[in-house]
Parts: sequence; structure tokens; C-alpha cells
Amino acid sequence: MDLPVDAWKSYVFQKWSLLPKSIQDAISTADTLRDLFLHSSSLLQPEDEMFLKSLSGGYLVGKDPSAPPFYREEGNKKFQKKDYTGATVLYSKGISHAKPHTADISLCYANRSAALFYLDEYEMCLKDITRAQMHGYPESLQPKVTLRKVECLVTLGRLQEAGQTIRHLESSFAAKPTLAAAQFQILQRNLCRLKMKVKERENLTATFPEVVTKVFEDMDLREENEQIASASSSVGLRVDPLRGRYLIATKDILPGELLVKEDAFVSVLNPGERPPLHHGLESKWDTRVTNGDLYCHRCLKHTLAMVPCDGCSYAKYCSHECMQQAWDLYHNIECPLGGLLLALGVFCHVALRSTLLARFEDAGKVLKKLCGEISNKDMCSPESENLIQALSSDVGGESEKNGTGVKTPVPGCDINGKYENNYNAVFHLLPHTENHSPEYKFLCAVSVSALCKQLEAADSSKPEAAVPPVLCSELNIWGVAMLKQMLQLQCNAQAITTIQQTALSGSKENNVTDSRLVRLATGIFPVVSLLNHSCSPNTSMSFVSTVATIRASEKIGKGQEILHCYGPHHSRMGVADRQQKLRSQYFFDCGCPACQKEKHRAAVGPRWEAFCCNRCGAVLQGGDVLSCGSTSCTESVSREHLISRLQDLQQRVGSARNLLSNGQLEQAIQLLLAYRHDAENFLSAEHSMVGEMEDALAQAYAALGDWQKSATHLQKSLRVVEVQHGPASVEMGHELFKLAQLFFNGPADLLLIWNLPSMLPPRNSALATPLPRKLFPKMVHGAWPHPLQVSAPTPRSQGGPPASLRTTALPALCLSVGFPVLCAPCGPALPF
Repeated sequence: MDLPVDAWKSYVFQKWSLLPKSIQDAISTADTLRDLFLHSSSLLQPEDEMFLKSLSGGYLVGKDPSAPPFYREEGNKKFQKKDYTGATVLYSKGISHAKPHTADISLCYANRSAALFYLDEYEMCLKDITRAQMHGYPESLQPKVTLRKVECLVTLGRLQEAGQTIRHLESSFAAKPTLAAAQFQILQRNLCRLKMKVKERENLTATFPEVVTKVFEDMDLREENEQIASASSSVGLRVDPLRGRYLIATKDILPGELLVKEDAFVSVLNPGERPPLHHGLESKWDTRVTNGDLYCHRCLKHTLAMVPCDGCSYAKYCSHECMQQAWDLYHNIECPLGGLLLALGVFCHVALRSTLLARFEDAGKVLKKLCGEISNKDMCSPESENLIQALSSDVGGESEKNGTGVKTPVPGCDINGKYENNYNAVFHLLPHTENHSPEYKFLCAVSVSALCKQLEAADSSKPEAAVPPVLCSELNIWGVAMLKQMLQLQCNAQAITTIQQTALSGSKENNVTDSRLVRLATGIFPVVSLLNHSCSPNTSMSFVSTVATIRASEKIGKGQEILHCYGPHHSRMGVADRQQKLRSQYFFDCGCPACQKEKHRAAVGPRWEAFCCNRCGAVLQGGDVLSCGSTSCTESVSREHLISRLQDLQQRVGSARNLLSNGQLEQAIQLLLAYRHDAENFLSAEHSMVGEMEDALAQAYAALGDWQKSATHLQKSLRVVEVQHGPASVEMGHELFKLAQLFFNGPADLLLIWNLPSMLPPRNSALATPLPRKLFPKMVHGAWPHPLQVSAPTPRSQGGPPASLRTTALPALCLSVGFPVLCAPCGPALPF
């Protein structure tokens, strides 16, 4: 997904292996990226381009008139089964493949409006009706969508518009009757019903105010940083010969404080899995749902009402405005290259889009920078020489205030010393050229060269006036820049993640939902990239659309470095595995306190992986043979035997979880209780497997509506989470928030918040591991249903919490770890 498709990778690697050693050496030892690019591009032959073209042709990214009828028919089947969400996605696929102003696109829009109507998405339904009419919806079918429009307007309280629409329909039909007698009678009955509905709404003596609840409210930085864009005033930028550029706290920072809120300089939606093509219409058109069917290709907003590009079927947007912005910024160049970009992978796509966006930041200035640096070794390592000069340029520090510091700008900063979210900052991210393997550099260089050839071909086919600056004679210069950015991405790309949810089968009123954390897009965040790694970070990251938010997860003292986790976290991975992953992807040996501490006690495993004695329950210790840690017990057992028992238990618990997902709740509970009893004989009470079983039991009882038992098991699971992730972790915050929801709202049968997947978003997806599917709160029109009402707690006798917890204790604990909660009905999220 990040890199080119496997067939192209294999082809290029084979080409590399057949090159004479002298050419391999020339590429491997190239002093500059310019040399690397020119050497590699000179080796790209017409047969290579033809092979890549054949791979690109496998992606159906153009308009095809045979696709809309197929998708409309499949959508109708879903609609008849009342799967309105599934129908909406299929109608959207039909829309994306249809040409503008055709019957196909108008019919798909009209059908999608019907599905949206049944999903209570009235505003989107109205927009689709307008789109259907704009694209030439058949006149004979107009009364049907007009009645639907009136229904939406009445429901939304827009009564004057509803009345005008009814009168317009009546006058149109009177002037030009086109319906048969039976259809006319149905129309008349519907019009009478709607008129009565409008009149009833108009005669209401009291109206209900529109309540707009927004939980994770869009919070802005309290004070903008004068030196670092998108950062709070509590953050400072420093430079060090070993650590490079990094961020520190310029004042004491409390848990939950917002430190960085940065929109991606560039982001590209990950396309998801795309199956190979087969013969036959039914297999040709894919009916499976991917990220591209659900999220805007520009702003990443989730939507069921996609608006496609007029020129291709691949790019889809949440609105016409997003579509137009994308077209103006980059898609006018990318549109005819959709298949090629899918074949070359997300990294190559991000590199291209970065250079296209750079055109809007004074292209002349950017080109001058590129021309001045592409032949310098400094381009391969932009901080190599400038770094030493910049060591005394204490950005925002005391030396600058006293006027004693050297004013040499830090790499990525402008001449005034300000670090901004722009192409200059992106350009100065390190590509680590010297650390990449020769084969990888050759793959990137040849891929970028092939892309440049296609851009050049596209240029020659356009009128001179239509060719933008980036596609003129400077194409080789931009090619070198794209190569640099592609090499940067392994260490500097950020995986943008989101939660996808489905209702848990068998739960009462669908009050518990199953969810998984998915990688949605890949982006570049110049300010976030300044954060160094720690396996035990003091910050947490979240995403809303293309915006990354960094908050303090614990108290950070003045002068202390602000740290982020690149993926390998001490609570999820052993020190040896973490070191290996960081070394292979980020090219450094981690020396954070967590790694140092674990190296000294490597012989003793973490508590959440400990085995216990079958006789006395004490923790077992040792190597291949484990002995009881109690001096009064002589029990010993083979580690291999215990690992075999653990693997068997994991398999059985997995089967029980499948029953839980399929709604077989009682059977799942019986099995989980039996497995938990078995686990007590050889696993410590703090073992992660014990926590997983308690979590599954809590899920099952919550789905049955037994809030008290659910809370009991959840508290046991919470103890394991605290041991593994720490009392100040985001994971602990999620567990506490979930427990608070059970205590205060469980008996009221309100929606239950469940386990957000514990994996923090990785800095780069290459380190991401598959996540267990867990539960997450179902939302109603984007708002939580008052999760922490503490004014009238349920009495203990009715299943409420103990007196010690019938206070604001749990909300306060959630806040103490930086987890936003609602403290009053419909109140804002408080990022304490």
C-alpha cells in the first residue's frame, strides 16, 4: 500500500539484480539525490514503462457506462432487504462510474436519496434530489422525488419551502398532466397527507428548539506559538547534534493540555485492498466497501453521499466544494494518472501531491531553492552542516531574548526563525538517504522517473496555456524533489487513523458496538515530525479529519522534552522487538528510560506476561524451567508447557469471542467463565489474557443489559490495563470512561461506551500491528448521550455504584489522564 504493488517491486528488484556491478556501485555511492535520480532514470526503458502501464490498466479508475446499471441493481437488492447503508454505498459506486448529465447518474442519485431518507439523513437526501434533477432526472419520475423532498423539508421544519414545493408540483401537473389515473390518485393522496402534515406543524403552540450537541468540540490552542506554527505557547524548538531538532516544554504542562493542533501539509487516502480483475461483469465490478467509498479523498470526512470527480471514478468527495478545491490544488494533474498512482503506491502519490502543493507557495522561490540544492550533498542530509551552525540559535530560548544568540535559522525555519506548516518545512525533513538500501533507493528513483515520464506525456498533450509551472522544463528538478520526499516518508510519514464501528449482534437495542482501529490515510505533519520518540511517551495523539492533535498524557516539567511514540510502545512490545523495529525503520537505537530500565531487568518478564504457581499462586521465575517465587514452595514447571497451555487458551477465547460477535451471548459467557477458571491455575491475575477474558465478559453482560455484572468484570479488566499501560495512560482513560458510563448510565439503558482499541496510532503504518476487535460507543448524530450524569446517581440497591464512587471521582480520573469527558448533559468536551 505504501510502496508500489508487489509485481512492480519484483520487476524493479530483478532489474537491479541484473545490472552490472559498476552501475550498481554508481547508484549505491551517488553523492547527491540528483545523481541518484539521473542514473536511475537513464535506466528506465520503454519495456519497463509498458509493464508498468499493464499493471496500471488493471485498476478501473475511468468512467464506464456498463457499471452504473450493475451497481444500481445491486443497490436495489440491498434496499429491498432494508440494508440502506449498503444500498447507499453501491449507489455511490454507480454514481462514480457514470458520466455527468446522463440518465445513469441521475437515477443513481435519486435512488441514493431514497436510501438516505430511510437513514434519517434528510439534508443529504435533499442534496441528492437536487443533484438528480441537475443531471437530467426523467420528468416522468419527478413527482416521486418531489414528494420525498417535501417529506424531508417537513421533518426538518422548513415548512415554507415544503408548502412552496407542494404548490409548484400541483401547478406543474395541472399545466402538463403526465400520470396515469391510478398514479394520479396516489399522488393526490400523498399531497393531501403532506398538506395536513405541514398544517399540523404550523399549528403547534410550542416548538422544540434544535439541540446541537458536539462532544469532542473543536478546541483551539489557548495561545499561538510565535516561533512554531500550530503549537501552543508552552512548546519550544531546540536543536542538538545528536537528537537533531526537538520540542521541549517552556513551562510546566498539565495532563490533557493541548500542545499541537496541526493540519496535514499533505495527505493521501489509503485505497484499501483492491482485488485482481476477472472476466465477466459480476466479477469485474467490486461490491466490497473500501475507505475510498466512505471517506472524502480531500478532507477525509466520513460521508455516505459521495460526489465523484467528473473525469474519473476513483476520486470522490464529501461535497462539490471539496471536489473543486482538490481539482484546483492537485487533482487536475492526478486525474488521468489514477491507475498509475495506485500501482506506484501511497508514498509516491504523497511525493507527487507535495510538489503540486508547493506550486502555490511562490513556485519561483521553491524552484530557486531546488536548483541551488539538488547538486549539493547537503540535499541528502539538509541538517549535516547547518545543524552545527544552528546549535546556538536557541529558538524561543533565553539566548535569543538576551540578544546573545547566533541568528542562523534552524533548518525548516524561515529567515525570521519561524517554523511553519509549509513546503519549506517538508523539504527539510531528513530523507536518511545513506541508511536506505541500494535496492530501495533504486525502486523509489525508478518509480518517480516513470511518474515523471507520464507527467511529461500529459504536458505534451495539453495546450500550452493549460500547462502549470510544475510540468514545464523544470520537471527533472521536481523529480529530484519527489524522490527526496519519497525517501523521507519511511521515517516522517504519519498514519492517520479512525475508528470503524458495527453494532454487536445480540445486544439489547444495539447499545454496544464492535469497532476496530483502521489506518485511513498517510500524511505529512511538519510540526508533529519534530517530536522525538520514546517507548514511554508523555503525549498522546488523535485525529479529526486531516488534523492531528497532540496532548500531554502526564505532567511535563519546564525544560523537559516532549516525546511521542512512533509505534513500538513499552506496554505492547518487549525491548528487543522495539529496538529491532526502530532500528530497521527509523535508523536509530532507542535509549529512552523505558528501554534502559528493561535492559537491566531483561531476565524478568513483564507482569502482564507472568505465569503463576498452580499450588500457591506466586509468580513463577526462571528460564526454560520456571520455579515458584515463594520460599516455602518447591513447584517447578517447563516454560514450554505453560506457553502451550497459553496458546490453547488463546485459541479457545478467540472462539468464544466469535460467539460473542455473532450474538450467542449466553454460550459465550459460559465458555469464558470456564476458561477464566482454568487460567487461574497457571496465569497471574495481572496477565493480559486474564484482562482480555474479563473484558469479553463485561462486553457480554453489557449486551444483555446486566450492568452490575458488567461493571464487576470491567473493574477486574481495568486492573490489568493499569498494570500494562500505567495509571496515566490513554488506555486507562478509556477504561475509566467506560466504567463511568456503566455506573452512571447503565441502569438507564443509555448507550454504552466500550473499549477503544488500545493501540495508539502509529507514526508510520509500517510498524502497525493487527488490532483485536473491541467495542466502542455507538453515537447518535455525532453526539454522546450524556455519558457522565452525576446529579442523580442510581442507588446502590438498584445496581448503582458504591457510595465511594457516586461522586465525580471517575470523571476526575478520566480528566487526570487527559481523556476528554462530558461533565454535564450536552456539555462540551473538557481537555483538562
